[in-house]
Amino acid sequence: MLIGELSLRTGVSRRLLRYYEAQGLLDAERGSNGYRYYDEESVVTVRQVRGLLKAGLSTEVIRSVLPCVRGERPDFEWCAELWDILNGELAAMDERIDGLQRSRGRLADYLTRS
Repeated sequence: MLIGELSLRTGVSRRLLRYYEAQGLLDAERGSNGYRYYDEESVVTVRQVRGLLKAGLSTEVIRSVLPCVRGERPDFEWCAELWDILNGELAAMDERIDGLQRSRGRLADYLTRS
């Protein structure tokens, strides 16, 4: 299928699909005319990427875990390395949340003093 059809089937813009390809998240074959051609599995891959992005993972992390992803939900084929990567991401997210809560507390303190 061409990029336009993939965009329609996934609800993801053509520009974003090209970005996914540039990030190594999506594969496309090139025709002699230079057009991108995608297979049926590309629909699932785009949905997997979208799900992982919604979970807060970066495209770099997604690129490393995508080979272990199965289904549109997505589900994982678990291995120690994947477990370590996702635990590390969760810990980093917790640190960011803690930092935001501290910043919020300071800002709220300024407002209560006024």
